[in-house]
Amino acid sequence: MLTPHNSQLTTHNSLPETEIAARFPDLHPALDARAAVVEANRCLNCFDAPCMSACPTHIDVPRFIKKIASGNVTGSARTILDANVLGASCARVCPVDVLCEGSCVMHGKHEQPIEIGRLQRFAMETFYDAGGKLALRRREERKQRVACIGAGPASLACAAELRQLGFQVKVIDRRALPGGLNTYGVAEYKLRVGDSLREVRMIQDLGVEFEVGEVDAEGLTELERDFDAVFLGVGLGAMHRLAHDGSASESVVDALEFIAGYKTGQRTSIGPHAKARRVVVIGAGNTAIDAACAAKRLGAGEVTILYRRQREHMSAFDFEYEHALREGVVFCWATLPKAFAAKGDAIELQCIAMTQDETGQPVPVPGSEFTIECDVVIPAIGQSPLLELLSQVRGVAMEHGRVVIQRTTGQTTNPKYFAGGDCVNGGREVVDAVSDGKRAAHGIAEWLGWRTEAQVG
Repeated sequence: MLTPHNSQLTTHNSLPETEIAARFPDLHPALDARAAVVEANRCLNCFDAPCMSACPTHIDVPRFIKKIASGNVTGSARTILDANVLGASCARVCPVDVLCEGSCVMHGKHEQPIEIGRLQRFAMETFYDAGGKLALRRREERKQRVACIGAGPASLACAAELRQLGFQVKVIDRRALPGGLNTYGVAEYKLRVGDSLREVRMIQDLGVEFEVGEVDAEGLTELERDFDAVFLGVGLGAMHRLAHDGSASESVVDALEFIAGYKTGQRTSIGPHAKARRVVVIGAGNTAIDAACAAKRLGAGEVTILYRRQREHMSAFDFEYEHALREGVVFCWATLPKAFAAKGDAIELQCIAMTQDETGQPVPVPGSEFTIECDVVIPAIGQSPLLELLSQVRGVAMEHGRVVIQRTTGQTTNPKYFAGGDCVNGGREVVDAVSDGKRAAHGIAEWLGWRTEAQVG
Protein backbone atom coordinates (compact mmCIF):
# COMPACT_ATOMS: atom_id res chain seq x y z
CA MET A 1 0.00 0.00 0.00
CA LEU A 2 0.86 3.66 -0.09
CA THR A 3 1.08 4.40 3.60
CA PRO A 4 1.18 8.17 4.21
CA HIS A 5 2.42 9.92 7.31
CA ASN A 6 2.76 13.56 8.23
CA SER A 7 5.69 15.69 7.11
CA GLN A 8 6.61 19.36 7.23
CA LEU A 9 9.29 21.12 5.22
CA THR A 10 11.21 22.04 8.36
CA THR A 11 14.11 20.54 10.23
CA HIS A 12 15.92 21.09 13.49
CA ASN A 13 19.47 20.16 14.33
CA SER A 14 20.48 18.87 17.74
CA LEU A 15 23.36 21.35 17.81
CA PRO A 16 22.68 25.09 18.05
CA GLU A 17 22.57 26.75 14.63
CA THR A 18 25.50 28.97 15.57
CA GLU A 19 27.63 25.93 16.38
CA ILE A 20 26.62 24.14 13.18
CA ALA A 21 27.50 27.25 11.18
CA ALA A 22 30.86 27.49 12.95
CA ARG A 23 31.71 23.82 12.39
CA PHE A 24 30.45 23.70 8.80
CA PRO A 25 31.25 27.00 7.09
CA ASP A 26 30.82 27.07 3.32
CA LEU A 27 33.49 25.14 1.50
CA HIS A 28 33.68 27.92 -1.08
CA PRO A 29 32.73 31.39 0.26
CA ALA A 30 30.03 33.21 -1.67
CA LEU A 31 30.91 36.07 -4.00
CA ASP A 32 29.66 39.51 -3.03
CA ALA A 33 28.01 41.73 -5.65
CA ARG A 34 31.18 43.62 -6.57
CA ALA A 35 33.32 40.48 -6.90
CA ALA A 36 30.57 38.81 -8.95
CA VAL A 37 30.49 41.67 -11.46
CA VAL A 38 34.28 41.70 -11.73
CA GLU A 39 34.35 37.94 -12.34
CA ALA A 40 31.43 38.09 -14.78
CA ASN A 41 33.26 40.68 -16.86
CA ARG A 42 36.14 38.22 -17.37
CA CYS A 43 33.83 35.95 -19.38
CA LEU A 44 34.39 36.07 -23.16
CA ASN A 45 30.72 35.23 -23.86
CA CYS A 46 31.72 32.55 -26.34
CA PHE A 47 29.22 32.02 -29.15
CA ASP A 48 29.73 28.24 -29.20
CA ALA A 49 30.39 27.97 -25.49
CA PRO A 50 32.00 24.67 -24.43
CA CYS A 51 30.90 25.30 -20.83
CA MET A 52 27.26 25.13 -21.92
CA SER A 53 27.86 21.84 -23.75
CA ALA A 54 29.64 20.41 -20.70
CA CYS A 55 26.64 21.08 -18.44
CA PRO A 56 24.24 18.10 -18.48
CA THR A 57 21.30 20.53 -18.22
CA HIS A 58 22.82 22.88 -20.83
CA ILE A 59 22.43 26.09 -18.85
CA ASP A 60 23.13 29.08 -21.12
CA VAL A 61 26.25 30.01 -19.18
CA PRO A 62 27.37 33.02 -21.26
CA ARG A 63 23.86 34.48 -21.08
CA PHE A 64 23.45 34.19 -17.30
CA ILE A 65 26.95 35.56 -16.72
CA LYS A 66 26.37 38.48 -19.06
CA LYS A 67 23.22 39.37 -17.15
CA ILE A 68 25.22 39.47 -13.90
CA ALA A 69 27.74 41.79 -15.56
CA SER A 70 24.92 44.13 -16.62
CA GLY A 71 23.32 44.15 -13.16
CA ASN A 72 20.31 42.02 -14.11
CA VAL A 73 20.73 39.35 -11.44
CA THR A 74 17.04 38.37 -11.52
CA GLY A 75 17.30 37.77 -15.24
CA SER A 76 20.44 35.75 -14.64
CA ALA A 77 18.67 33.51 -12.12
CA ARG A 78 15.72 33.00 -14.42
CA THR A 79 18.08 31.98 -17.23
CA ILE A 80 19.53 29.33 -14.92
CA LEU A 81 16.12 28.14 -13.75
CA ASP A 82 14.86 27.80 -17.32
CA ALA A 83 17.39 25.01 -17.76
CA ASN A 84 17.84 23.68 -14.23
CA VAL A 85 15.19 24.05 -11.55
CA LEU A 86 17.78 22.99 -8.94
CA GLY A 87 20.29 25.58 -10.12
CA ALA A 88 21.06 26.74 -6.58
CA SER A 89 21.99 23.32 -5.20
CA CYS A 90 23.89 22.37 -8.35
CA ALA A 91 25.92 25.58 -8.01
CA ARG A 92 27.10 24.26 -4.65
CA VAL A 93 27.55 20.54 -5.27
CA CYS A 94 28.42 20.16 -8.97
CA PRO A 95 31.99 19.08 -9.76
CA VAL A 96 32.49 22.20 -11.88
CA ASP A 97 36.18 21.40 -12.20
CA VAL A 98 35.32 18.52 -14.51
CA LEU A 99 32.17 20.01 -16.07
CA CYS A 100 31.60 23.65 -17.05
CA GLU A 101 34.74 25.19 -15.56
CA GLY A 102 36.81 22.28 -16.77
CA SER A 103 35.72 23.15 -20.32
CA CYS A 104 36.30 26.92 -20.05
CA VAL A 105 38.30 28.38 -22.96
CA MET A 106 40.44 30.24 -20.42
CA HIS A 107 42.39 27.03 -19.91
CA GLY A 108 43.67 27.40 -23.47
CA LYS A 109 44.87 30.90 -22.64
CA HIS A 110 46.71 29.62 -19.54
CA GLU A 111 44.41 31.66 -17.32
CA GLN A 112 42.13 30.70 -14.46
CA PRO A 113 38.74 29.48 -15.71
CA ILE A 114 35.70 31.65 -15.08
CA GLU A 115 34.25 30.78 -11.66
CA ILE A 116 30.97 29.62 -13.16
CA GLY A 117 29.82 27.72 -10.07
CA ARG A 118 30.27 30.67 -7.71
CA LEU A 119 28.63 33.05 -10.21
CA GLN A 120 25.67 30.68 -10.51
CA ARG A 121 25.42 30.49 -6.75
CA PHE A 122 25.56 34.30 -6.49
CA ALA A 123 22.72 34.69 -8.99
CA MET A 124 20.51 32.06 -7.36
CA GLU A 125 21.04 33.12 -3.76
CA THR A 126 20.55 36.80 -4.58
CA PHE A 127 17.33 35.83 -6.36
CA TYR A 128 16.04 33.78 -3.42
CA ASP A 129 17.10 36.34 -0.80
CA ALA A 130 15.04 38.94 -2.68
CA GLY A 131 11.98 36.68 -2.49
CA GLY A 132 12.24 35.40 -6.05
CA LYS A 133 9.79 32.72 -7.13
CA LEU A 134 9.73 30.32 -10.03
CA ALA A 135 7.28 31.81 -12.52
CA LEU A 136 4.54 29.48 -13.74
CA ARG A 137 4.52 29.41 -17.53
CA ARG A 138 1.39 30.27 -19.43
CA ARG A 139 -0.09 27.01 -20.67
CA GLU A 140 -3.23 24.95 -20.75
CA GLU A 141 -4.10 23.27 -17.45
CA ARG A 142 -4.44 19.52 -17.98
CA LYS A 143 -6.37 16.89 -16.05
CA GLN A 144 -3.84 14.11 -16.60
CA ARG A 145 -2.03 13.06 -13.43
CA VAL A 146 1.53 11.88 -12.97
CA ALA A 147 3.03 10.31 -9.85
CA CYS A 148 6.74 10.65 -9.10
CA ILE A 149 8.08 8.01 -6.70
CA GLY A 150 11.01 9.43 -4.78
CA ALA A 151 11.63 13.07 -3.91
CA GLY A 152 15.24 13.41 -4.99
CA PRO A 153 16.62 15.66 -7.74
CA ALA A 154 15.37 13.53 -10.64
CA SER A 155 11.78 13.48 -9.39
CA LEU A 156 11.86 17.15 -8.41
CA ALA A 157 13.04 18.14 -11.88
CA CYS A 158 10.48 15.89 -13.54
CA ALA A 159 7.64 17.18 -11.34
CA ALA A 160 8.52 20.84 -11.86
CA GLU A 161 8.73 20.48 -15.66
CA LEU A 162 5.46 18.55 -15.82
CA ARG A 163 3.69 21.27 -13.83
CA GLN A 164 5.12 23.88 -16.18
CA LEU A 165 3.53 21.87 -18.99
CA GLY A 166 0.16 21.88 -17.20
CA PHE A 167 0.00 18.37 -15.74
CA GLN A 168 -1.13 17.47 -12.21
CA VAL A 169 1.77 15.99 -10.26
CA LYS A 170 2.23 14.22 -6.94
CA VAL A 171 5.67 13.40 -5.49
CA ILE A 172 5.77 10.51 -3.01
CA ASP A 173 8.73 9.68 -0.78
CA ARG A 174 9.25 7.42 2.20
CA ARG A 175 11.36 9.96 4.12
CA ALA A 176 10.02 12.78 6.25
CA LEU A 177 11.82 15.50 4.29
CA PRO A 178 11.92 15.73 0.49
CA GLY A 179 15.06 16.44 -1.50
CA GLY A 180 16.69 13.02 -1.51
CA LEU A 181 20.47 13.10 -1.16
CA ASN A 182 20.45 16.91 -1.44
CA THR A 183 18.72 16.93 1.93
CA TYR A 184 20.15 13.82 3.54
CA GLY A 185 23.38 12.82 1.84
CA VAL A 186 25.49 15.88 0.94
CA ALA A 187 27.97 17.24 3.45
CA GLU A 188 26.71 20.29 5.35
CA TYR A 189 29.58 22.51 4.23
CA LYS A 190 28.46 21.94 0.61
CA LEU A 191 24.68 22.13 0.90
CA ARG A 192 22.59 22.88 3.97
CA VAL A 193 19.25 21.18 4.59
CA GLY A 194 17.49 24.55 4.52
CA ASP A 195 18.92 25.33 1.08
CA SER A 196 17.66 22.03 -0.28
CA LEU A 197 14.20 22.53 1.19
CA ARG A 198 14.02 26.08 -0.17
CA GLU A 199 14.14 24.66 -3.69
CA VAL A 200 11.50 22.10 -2.77
CA ARG A 201 9.19 24.86 -1.54
CA MET A 202 9.64 26.71 -4.83
CA ILE A 203 8.54 23.58 -6.70
CA GLN A 204 5.70 23.08 -4.26
CA ASP A 205 4.54 26.64 -5.00
CA LEU A 206 4.04 25.64 -8.64
CA GLY A 207 1.27 23.35 -7.45
CA VAL A 208 3.21 20.10 -7.12
CA GLU A 209 1.75 17.96 -4.33
CA PHE A 210 4.09 16.20 -1.89
CA GLU A 211 3.16 13.14 0.13
CA VAL A 212 5.21 11.05 2.54
CA GLY A 213 4.58 7.33 2.45
CA GLU A 214 5.87 3.85 1.68
CA VAL A 215 5.02 2.36 -1.72
CA ASP A 216 4.75 -1.44 -2.00
CA ALA A 217 3.29 -3.76 -4.64
CA GLU A 218 -0.28 -2.88 -3.68
CA GLY A 219 0.62 0.80 -3.71
CA LEU A 220 2.04 0.47 -7.22
CA THR A 221 -1.26 -1.02 -8.35
CA GLU A 222 -3.08 1.95 -6.84
CA LEU A 223 -0.78 4.42 -8.58
CA GLU A 224 -1.23 2.67 -11.93
CA ARG A 225 -4.98 2.91 -11.47
CA ASP A 226 -5.13 6.51 -10.28
CA PHE A 227 -2.40 8.14 -12.39
CA ASP A 228 -1.83 8.38 -16.12
CA ALA A 229 1.94 7.91 -15.85
CA VAL A 230 4.47 7.09 -13.14
CA PHE A 231 8.06 8.35 -12.86
CA LEU A 232 10.57 6.24 -10.96
CA GLY A 233 13.10 8.49 -9.29
CA VAL A 234 13.81 6.20 -6.38
CA GLY A 235 17.60 6.54 -6.42
CA LEU A 236 19.61 3.74 -4.88
CA GLY A 237 19.04 1.64 -1.79
CA ALA A 238 21.03 1.20 1.38
CA MET A 239 24.81 1.26 1.34
CA HIS A 240 26.53 -2.08 0.93
CA ARG A 241 27.15 -3.68 4.29
CA LEU A 242 30.44 -5.11 5.45
CA ALA A 243 30.29 -8.89 5.62
CA HIS A 244 32.49 -9.18 8.70
CA ASP A 245 31.94 -10.45 12.21
CA GLY A 246 31.24 -7.50 14.47
CA SER A 247 30.17 -5.20 11.66
CA ALA A 248 26.66 -5.02 13.14
CA SER A 249 27.99 -3.13 16.17
CA GLU A 250 26.35 0.19 17.11
CA SER A 251 29.76 1.73 16.57
CA VAL A 252 29.61 0.81 12.87
CA VAL A 253 27.38 3.24 10.97
CA ASP A 254 27.16 3.59 7.20
CA ALA A 255 28.23 6.89 5.66
CA LEU A 256 24.83 8.06 4.42
CA GLU A 257 23.20 7.25 7.76
CA PHE A 258 25.94 9.20 9.51
CA ILE A 259 25.63 12.23 7.22
CA ALA A 260 21.83 12.22 7.45
CA GLY A 261 22.07 11.93 11.22
CA TYR A 262 24.13 15.03 11.87
CA LYS A 263 22.35 17.06 9.14
CA THR A 264 18.82 16.42 10.40
CA GLY A 265 19.45 16.36 14.13
CA GLN A 266 19.37 12.63 14.76
CA ARG A 267 21.71 11.24 17.36
CA THR A 268 25.21 10.40 16.13
CA SER A 269 28.14 8.78 17.88
CA ILE A 270 30.47 11.55 16.72
CA GLY A 271 30.13 15.08 17.98
CA PRO A 272 31.53 17.77 20.24
CA HIS A 273 30.21 16.02 23.35
CA ALA A 274 30.66 12.39 22.24
CA LYS A 275 33.54 10.12 23.18
CA ALA A 276 34.33 9.07 19.61
CA ARG A 277 37.70 10.62 18.84
CA ARG A 278 39.16 7.99 16.48
CA VAL A 279 37.17 7.34 13.31
CA VAL A 280 37.89 4.99 10.43
CA VAL A 281 36.07 5.43 7.10
CA ILE A 282 36.16 2.48 4.70
CA GLY A 283 36.06 3.39 1.01
CA ALA A 284 37.45 6.17 -1.15
CA GLY A 285 34.55 7.68 -3.07
CA ASN A 286 33.09 11.17 -2.75
CA THR A 287 30.69 10.03 -0.01
CA ALA A 288 33.59 8.61 1.99
CA ILE A 289 35.34 11.98 1.71
CA ASP A 290 32.18 13.80 2.85
CA ALA A 291 31.83 11.51 5.86
CA ALA A 292 35.49 11.76 6.85
CA CYS A 293 35.56 15.56 6.62
CA ALA A 294 32.31 15.81 8.57
CA ALA A 295 33.75 13.59 11.31
CA LYS A 296 36.72 15.95 11.61
CA ARG A 297 34.46 18.97 11.84
CA LEU A 298 32.30 17.30 14.47
CA GLY A 299 35.29 16.88 16.73
CA ALA A 300 37.00 13.59 15.92
CA GLY A 301 40.71 13.91 16.59
CA GLU A 302 41.86 11.17 14.22
CA VAL A 303 40.08 10.30 10.99
CA THR A 304 41.55 7.65 8.70
CA ILE A 305 40.29 6.48 5.32
CA LEU A 306 41.07 2.85 4.46
CA TYR A 307 41.07 1.85 0.81
CA ARG A 308 41.96 -1.56 -0.61
CA ARG A 309 43.60 -0.04 -3.70
CA GLN A 310 46.11 2.74 -4.33
CA ARG A 311 45.49 6.49 -4.64
CA GLU A 312 45.22 6.43 -8.45
CA HIS A 313 42.28 4.02 -8.28
CA MET A 314 40.06 6.00 -5.90
CA SER A 315 36.73 7.13 -7.36
CA ALA A 316 36.62 10.45 -5.51
CA PHE A 317 37.45 13.54 -7.54
CA ASP A 318 40.95 14.94 -7.14
CA PHE A 319 39.66 18.17 -5.60
CA GLU A 320 37.74 16.14 -3.00
CA TYR A 321 40.91 14.27 -2.10
CA GLU A 322 42.86 17.53 -1.75
CA HIS A 323 40.11 18.93 0.43
CA ALA A 324 40.25 15.90 2.74
CA LEU A 325 43.99 16.34 3.16
CA ARG A 326 43.46 19.98 4.14
CA GLU A 327 40.87 18.85 6.70
CA GLY A 328 43.47 16.56 8.29
CA VAL A 329 42.12 13.23 7.06
CA VAL A 330 44.77 10.48 6.85
CA PHE A 331 44.69 7.94 4.00
CA CYS A 332 45.79 4.35 4.43
CA TRP A 333 46.15 2.82 0.96
CA ALA A 334 46.16 -0.86 -0.05
CA THR A 335 44.44 -1.87 3.19
CA LEU A 336 41.50 -4.22 3.61
CA PRO A 337 39.54 -4.66 6.86
CA LYS A 338 39.00 -8.32 7.72
CA ALA A 339 37.19 -8.37 11.06
CA PHE A 340 35.96 -6.25 13.95
CA ALA A 341 36.54 -7.04 17.60
CA ALA A 342 35.25 -5.18 20.64
CA LYS A 343 37.94 -3.85 22.94
CA GLY A 344 36.20 -2.19 25.84
CA ASP A 345 34.34 0.80 24.43
CA ALA A 346 36.54 0.78 21.34
CA ILE A 347 36.79 -1.33 18.19
CA GLU A 348 39.83 -3.29 17.14
CA LEU A 349 39.83 -3.36 13.34
CA GLN A 350 41.81 -6.29 11.97
CA CYS A 351 43.32 -5.42 8.57
CA ILE A 352 45.59 -6.89 5.94
CA ALA A 353 47.79 -5.18 3.36
CA MET A 354 46.87 -5.59 -0.30
CA THR A 355 48.76 -5.80 -3.56
CA GLN A 356 47.78 -6.44 -7.18
CA ASP A 357 47.84 -9.67 -9.13
CA GLU A 358 48.83 -9.93 -12.81
CA THR A 359 45.31 -8.82 -13.87
CA GLY A 360 45.42 -5.71 -11.69
CA GLN A 361 42.97 -7.05 -9.11
CA PRO A 362 43.68 -6.42 -5.40
CA VAL A 363 44.85 -9.48 -3.48
CA PRO A 364 45.99 -9.88 0.15
CA VAL A 365 49.67 -9.95 1.07
CA PRO A 366 50.24 -13.13 3.14
CA GLY A 367 51.42 -12.47 6.68
CA SER A 368 50.76 -8.70 6.54
CA GLU A 369 47.93 -8.57 9.10
CA PHE A 370 47.80 -5.64 11.50
CA THR A 371 45.22 -3.92 13.73
CA ILE A 372 43.83 -0.40 14.03
CA GLU A 373 42.01 0.76 17.14
CA CYS A 374 39.17 3.23 16.75
CA ASP A 375 35.88 4.32 18.29
CA VAL A 376 33.66 4.43 15.20
CA VAL A 377 33.79 2.73 11.80
CA ILE A 378 31.98 4.34 8.85
CA PRO A 379 31.65 2.07 5.79
CA ALA A 380 31.25 4.02 2.53
CA ILE A 381 31.53 1.26 -0.05
CA GLY A 382 28.71 2.18 -2.41
CA GLN A 383 24.93 1.85 -2.48
CA SER A 384 22.98 -1.19 -3.54
CA PRO A 385 20.16 -1.03 -6.13
CA LEU A 386 16.68 -0.56 -4.70
CA LEU A 387 15.63 -3.98 -5.95
CA GLU A 388 12.98 -4.62 -3.30
CA LEU A 389 10.68 -1.98 -4.82
CA LEU A 390 11.81 -2.05 -8.45
CA SER A 391 11.36 -5.81 -8.74
CA GLN A 392 7.67 -5.29 -7.95
CA VAL A 393 7.08 -2.93 -10.88
CA ARG A 394 5.42 -5.06 -13.52
CA GLY A 395 6.99 -5.08 -16.95
CA VAL A 396 9.96 -2.83 -16.12
CA ALA A 397 13.19 -4.43 -17.29
CA MET A 398 16.36 -4.26 -15.20
CA GLU A 399 19.98 -4.81 -16.18
CA HIS A 400 22.78 -5.05 -13.62
CA GLY A 401 20.49 -3.55 -10.98
CA ARG A 402 19.55 -0.54 -13.14
CA VAL A 403 16.24 0.35 -14.76
CA VAL A 404 16.36 0.06 -18.55
CA ILE A 405 15.03 3.14 -20.36
CA GLN A 406 14.89 4.73 -23.77
CA ARG A 407 17.62 7.35 -23.45
CA THR A 408 15.76 10.06 -25.36
CA THR A 409 12.49 9.81 -23.43
CA GLY A 410 13.19 8.05 -20.12
CA GLN A 411 10.43 5.52 -20.89
CA THR A 412 10.86 2.01 -19.48
CA THR A 413 9.80 -1.29 -21.02
CA ASN A 414 6.42 -0.76 -19.33
CA PRO A 415 5.17 2.26 -21.32
CA LYS A 416 3.32 3.75 -18.34
CA TYR A 417 6.55 3.99 -16.34
CA PHE A 418 9.42 6.41 -16.90
CA ALA A 419 12.62 6.62 -14.86
CA GLY A 420 15.72 8.68 -14.24
CA GLY A 421 18.46 9.48 -11.77
CA ASP A 422 20.54 7.01 -9.80
CA CYS A 423 18.19 4.04 -10.33
CA VAL A 424 19.04 4.39 -14.03
CA ASN A 425 22.62 5.68 -14.10
CA GLY A 426 23.90 3.83 -11.02
CA GLY A 427 24.85 6.95 -9.07
CA ARG A 428 26.11 10.08 -10.79
CA GLU A 429 25.89 13.81 -10.05
CA VAL A 430 22.87 15.88 -8.99
CA VAL A 431 22.94 17.71 -12.31
CA ASP A 432 22.73 14.40 -14.19
CA ALA A 433 19.62 13.47 -12.20
CA VAL A 434 18.06 16.86 -12.99
CA SER A 435 18.76 16.32 -16.67
CA ASP A 436 17.20 12.84 -16.52
CA GLY A 437 14.09 14.13 -14.76
CA LYS A 438 13.52 16.99 -17.17
CA ARG A 439 14.02 14.75 -20.20
CA ALA A 440 11.56 12.20 -18.79
CA ALA A 441 9.00 14.94 -18.17
CA HIS A 442 8.98 15.75 -21.87
CA GLY A 443 8.84 12.03 -22.67
CA ILE A 444 5.81 11.65 -20.41
CA ALA A 445 4.15 14.72 -21.93
CA GLU A 446 4.65 13.40 -25.46
CA TRP A 447 3.33 9.98 -24.49
CA LEU A 448 0.23 11.59 -22.96
CA GLY A 449 -0.46 13.50 -26.16
CA TRP A 450 0.97 16.90 -25.29
CA ARG A 451 2.20 19.05 -28.19
CA THR A 452 3.90 22.42 -28.23
CA GLU A 453 2.46 25.17 -30.40
CA ALA A 454 5.47 24.81 -32.70
CA GLN A 455 4.81 21.11 -33.13
CA VAL A 456 1.08 21.63 -33.76
CA GLY A 457 1.92 24.30 -36.36
